[in-house]
Amino acid sequence: MPSPHTVVFCAIDDFLPLPGTALTGFPDFLDSLAHAAIPCVWLTSRNRHQLDPLLRRLGHSHPFIAEGGSCVYIPEDYFHLKPQHTIRLGRFVAIPVAKRQPTAAEALELLSEQTAIAVVPLGSLSLRELIQNTGLPRSEAEAVRQRDFDELFFFAGASDRDIQRFCQQAKHAKFSIRSTGALWSLAVNPSVRTCVRELRNLYDRAFHRPAFSIALATTADGTELFPACDRAILFADRAHSAASSAKSAPRPAPTTLPLFQPDSWNQALHIIQTRQF
Repeated sequence: MPSPHTVVFCAIDDFLPLPGTALTGFPDFLDSLAHAAIPCVWLTSRNRHQLDPLLRRLGHSHPFIAEGGSCVYIPEDYFHLKPQHTIRLGRFVAIPVAKRQPTAAEALELLSEQTAIAVVPLGSLSLRELIQNTGLPRSEAEAVRQRDFDELFFFAGASDRDIQRFCQQAKHAKFSIRSTGALWSLAVNPSVRTCVRELRNLYDRAFHRPAFSIALATTADGTELFPACDRAILFADRAHSAASSAKSAPRPAPTTLPLFQPDSWNQALHIIQTRQF
């Protein structure tokens, strides 16, 4: 692998919507990073099965962090020095961080019983029901529920107050629960920071010097990712989103660029290459 000492950690879900097309300029930005030999690690709430078509279509050959910080997935022979404590998941060498399934499924069932709030795991639905509830095409609907670590679900007729109480009980039990659009996800012990740290250690060894990490994300995805990296670029669609993120993020504050302006990707590339934050 090439040996620059900059690594980009990019939260892709808002840049590569599913279903949908990539934001204008984002695929070219990825190509430019590849041409500059700068590794780009994807961070996503999706699983490896959902990512596979994107990996192939965009030619992405670097590691990725999936299921919301549950696991690091590394292509075979990517690092010369093998990481410790790995497992094999599909065609990837994986560093698990969260507890593997069925732990999350069992935790979700327990929470539902404790709170008396009904939930519907995606894994319990027939394929027809899954398509109806997600609005996804058949192939994508089947892939979305094949989780290695977290459990996707939706609430069955719960009020906002019920959902708040459910989330509070999950926090008390030290489970990670988050909204992923119309769906919810529960995982046991995921950590974006740990995933980033594991990869940074591997890049340090590969580069023979400390890796300089740069995070790219929207407001929603930057909360966990930005503190784990040396510098950050925030793509914001509203001025107040940028301001609120800058207040909550650790110093130095992230550099802010407009989300829906195609030239933002050229600016981001220049910032990454020159480190002029």
